[in-house]
Amino acid sequence: MAFIDYYKILGINKSATTAEIKKAYRKLARKYHPDVNPNDKTSEQKFKEINEANEVLSDTENRKKYDKYGKDWQHGDAYEQAQRQQQSQRQYQQQDYGGGNYGGGNFSGGDFSDFFESMFGGGGGTSQGRGRTAGFRGQDFNAELQLDLKEVYETQKRVLTVNGKNIRLTIPAGVDNGQVIKIPGKGGPGANGGPNGDLLIQFNIGNSTKFKRDGSNLYATEAIDLYTAILGGEVTVDTFDGKVKLKVKPETQSGTKVKLKGKGFPIYKKEGHFGDLYITYDIEMPTKLSDKEKELFNELKNLKS
Repeated sequence: MAFIDYYKILGINKSATTAEIKKAYRKLARKYHPDVNPNDKTSEQKFKEINEANEVLSDTENRKKYDKYGKDWQHGDAYEQAQRQQQSQRQYQQQDYGGGNYGGGNFSGGDFSDFFESMFGGGGGTSQGRGRTAGFRGQDFNAELQLDLKEVYETQKRVLTVNGKNIRLTIPAGVDNGQVIKIPGKGGPGANGGPNGDLLIQFNIGNSTKFKRDGSNLYATEAIDLYTAILGGEVTVDTFDGKVKLKVKPETQSGTKVKLKGKGFPIYKKEGHFGDLYITYDIEMPTKLSDKEKELFNELKNLKS
């Protein structure tokens, strides 16, 4: 089972009080509640994670186990009970055999129930050879990668150094802010022959561009002068990968929105597919008018009246 950082899910640190946990939970629960986000699978999953984190961290005993055992916190009682059984058996053998140490602390012959043998492995290393010690999966590693919106417009390759190891990473175009990518087997080493954990990389995408991103769509505002808005004409606008010319219809109003199909952001893991770009016109009023210009505007005003 992958490690889930409940503190990170609630946006709190490990020293948070019960009141702080409750406050963080209520705030996020309101934000991601299904009634507020109907038919939104992402919000639905987030809401489940928030509830799970609250159930564990708001319970004092469960929180202690989680802080101590991490992803294996649910098996904390079983692990401690197994340790107690091993200790009792050790003491019994020392008394029975005059203090000798037999079996090295791993006991067979029914010292553990089938449940504990399947979980922790009983009898490993005994002369009878019953079973072998169970392997435990390694810890998952979490990392964050800071990128700018311009850097995720195209697929790129990076080399990350995690715990002294270089990891080659392909970052697909269109990766989203906050998105997490899993690199299997690049986490902590497993124990007793168990598999390695995974590396979970969260992308934090900044934006130094004039465009606002929403999924795979982009939004921008373009200023046009009053005369072009009234009479019509052409305007050159920026897209993410260059400039294009647009025709402006006569009597265009400020706030008019036009769609440039396929000029938005790359769609994640869909090579050659892009969202749309939406341009909103903002009409600039002329300033520092000459006397002649003022006279002409007055003539227009009189004509309209």
